[in-house]
Order: sequence, then structure tokens, then C-alpha cells
Amino acid sequence: MNVGVELHVDNRAKVEVGKNRVYGVWCMVYGLLWIKWVMAGLVKNKFWAWAEICNKKSYLKLLDIRDKFILYWPAELYTAVPSRPFFPRGFLWDEGFHQLLIWRWDIHICFDIIGHWLDLMNIDGWIPREQILGAEALSKVPDEFVIQHPSNGNPPTLFLVLHDLINGLKKNKFTAIESDEISSFFKLAFVRLEAWFQWFNTTQSGKEIGTYFWHGRDNTTTRELNPKTLSSGLDDYPRASHPSEDERHLDLRCWMLLAADCMNSILELFEKEQKLKKDYSSTVKLLSDFEVLNQMHYDDTYGAYFDFGNHTEKVRLRWKDVITGNNYATRELVREVLDKPKPSLVPHVGYVSLFPLIWRIIPPVKQFDLISNRSILWTDYGLRSLAKTSSIYMKRNTEHDPPYWRGPIWMNMNYMILSALFHYSEVDGPFRDRARSIYEELRENLMRNVIHNYYQTGYLWEQYDQKTGKGKGTRLFTGWTALILLIMAEAY
Repeated sequence: MNVGVELHVDNRAKVEVGKNRVYGVWCMVYGLLWIKWVMAGLVKNKFWAWAEICNKKSYLKLLDIRDKFILYWPAELYTAVPSRPFFPRGFLWDEGFHQLLIWRWDIHICFDIIGHWLDLMNIDGWIPREQILGAEALSKVPDEFVIQHPSNGNPPTLFLVLHDLINGLKKNKFTAIESDEISSFFKLAFVRLEAWFQWFNTTQSGKEIGTYFWHGRDNTTTRELNPKTLSSGLDDYPRASHPSEDERHLDLRCWMLLAADCMNSILELFEKEQKLKKDYSSTVKLLSDFEVLNQMHYDDTYGAYFDFGNHTEKVRLRWKDVITGNNYATRELVREVLDKPKPSLVPHVGYVSLFPLIWRIIPPVKQFDLISNRSILWTDYGLRSLAKTSSIYMKRNTEHDPPYWRGPIWMNMNYMILSALFHYSEVDGPFRDRARSIYEELRENLMRNVIHNYYQTGYLWEQYDQKTGKGKGTRLFTGWTALILLIMAEAY
């Protein structure tokens, strides 16, 4: 069962509308042809996924899990995808970043896509994080990732778009017709947005008030150097070495602040309507409290914000001789813990450490030090995902899992960091000049490297090497890497 009335409309024919909205003065500098190529990729690789959320019974029989899992109801989805050839399916965490581009291109398409995603919500307020729709999409997904667990979330990035629209309304950036349409959408979507927020706020909450943790980490693994946190979207980014319900995940806390702030702002827009009269301001106040944040997540020695959990740094992978059932000798790479874990902050500087800066809830001076230090996060091509000083920097997570969020440069996170730097560079105060200097150099590095790779290979890439700047991972990745257009336009 889903929640509320259907929000989406049939908008399939609208993909060519509004392309001029994303073309700006910056085209003259970087080339209109290149900008058009990226936008063409946005069209060709994305608006295609109309199918049923239903895996075949034969597939469930293959996995022998029919008694443990049920099929989602048949539904349709209008969505963007990260890469048409390699990831031909919708990703909830990616979609918020996609929509930062699409709403500027055609706001009606944006509303339709968000509406489709919200229409996939079940009665508890949970939205599946991956939409594996049809045979093509299913063929690209390893068996172990097909089944999804309603206890596990995904970053609620759709609130990034709502935050943009709310700010636009407050600053009168839209026409009267557009403002009315945005307001109408918020009214229709509110019941689902509230259910989604409440699902996070109840199921993902930690043991202490104002704390949250991502579910789904494997606390029994004997293979992983650091158990992955797939639900966070940051996959192998290092968390507490021993997963538990005592964890406090900094990034999820900050996503919840964004969500609560959006919900509170929507209520303020409709404060005269009694049926929407609820209170989110207390959650916003708690999650933005600087002193509470420091008590929960700040390490004065590092001058950085970290996760908290049951952790030890003394974990490694080592080769072990194993005899299989037919007496065949083989070797396996297994996890070895050399010291007892204890409750502590998890001392790995990286993208997660910068979330309080991204949401602009802290004085930024020490964060500027982390960002601009070449021994930590700074490169000539963008900010690396994990500091060179981390004990897990560029280490494999298993025999078959190379480092993913442990060093390479990712455009979505660099975009959000640039947005914060741009903010601090525009606000009067002691941080303004340094914020502007870091912002301008980081922006230039990202643009130069992405364009250089495009002219070298003809592709946008999933990630970029922190040492050479070379594109890595999936190519033809016109998902969030296309945020380079907004970086060019300085549209944050």
C-alpha cells in the first residue's frame, strides 16, 4: 500500500522543453557545442524508465527466498539514471542531484519525476533505494543487490531540490505562475514528504536524542576490511570498524537537518492553513545546535568532525590458506582484528567530515584548513573523498572490491562543498576572502579537469583519479557528473 493520492502526471513528451534555461553566459567561455553535448546526454540517458517494480518469480525461485521476501506492487517510474549503458535504473540517492539540473531545465519534468518517486512510498514511509525495472536493468545488477530491505534508507537528496525551490520562493525568483505551481506541488506532496521524514526520524534514529545511524551494515563479516554502508550512498567510506546500534553517523544527522528545515519552511509558507499545522522547528534547532554537534562528533585534536561508534584502527586483511570440501587448497583474503574495539570517534577525515560545513552550521576556518591541505583533501583536480592521512586511504575492502569512496574525486560532493564555499565567500565576515580564494581555485580545477577528460576521451566519468585527474569507473556518466554545468554557471 502506498501513501496518499498519486502525484505524477504523464509528462513523457516533455523532454525537449526548456533547454534554453540551462544555457547561460558561461557557454561563450567553455563552448556551446560542449554544453549541448552534456544536455543531450541528460536527455538520451535518462527519461526512459517506465516499467513495473516486479521481479519474476523464476528469479526469486533461483535465490530460494520466496518465503522471506515479497514483491513490491506493480508501478511505473519516470526517472533519470546515472548512466544509460551501465546503470539503467533509478537510484534514490542520485536522483536528488539529477533534479538540481532538471528543475532549472524544466520544472514540470522535475515535479513529475519527484512525484513518481514519492508514489513508490509504502505505508510506512519507506522508498526503495534502487528501482530495478525490467529485464535490462535486472541484467546489470548482481544477485545480492536485487533484494531490498525496508529497514535500510538512502540519503533523502530530493530535499536538495525542495530546498532550492523554497529559497527561490522566498527570494521571489519565480514568476507568479511558477510560484503558484510550486506551492500547489508542495501542498500535494506534503503528506508523503512528512511520512518519508517520519520514517527516517523513527527507524534510523540512534540511542541518544538527535543521533542517527545508517542501517544495513554487516556486523558478522569476515571478508571486509571495513563493513560497507551501502545505504549511505558512500558505500566503502570508512565507518566504525564494528557496526552496532551505538553508531552516530554524521552525514545522516546532516541530511536530517536539511529535511527538517525543508519541512519547517513548507509549513511556514502555508502557516495559515490549519490542516498543515505541525512543528519541525524544534528538530531544526536541535540538529543545528553547534554545542551539541561538537559534543557528539567533534575531535579537537584533528580539528574535524567524525562518526562515532565501536571502533579500532587495528584491522587488516591477510591471506589465509583454506581447504575446500574436495580437499582442494586455496587462499582467501580475510579480515583480522588485532585490538579490541571501543566506543570512540572514527578518525577518518573525508567527505563525511565536511557535512557540517556543507550545511553551514559551523565556523568554517578549520574546515578550510582540511580542504586546502594537499596532504589531506586538496588535489589539482578536485577534493579527494578520503584524506591521504587515513589508515584506509586507497585500500581494498575485500579481495574483489577496489577502493571506491576512499580517495577518488566525486562531482556530487565537490558541488555541495563548492556551494558552501560560495556561500561563505558572499557573506561579510572574517572568512570571506579565504572562502573566495579556495572556492575559485577548486572550481577552476574541477572545470578544467572534466573538460580535459572530455576532449581526451569523449566522456563524462563516474569519478576522477586524485593523482592524475584521469576519468575512472563508469564512462558516459551523465548523472551527477553533469553538475559541472551548474558549477560553470555558479548555480548553487
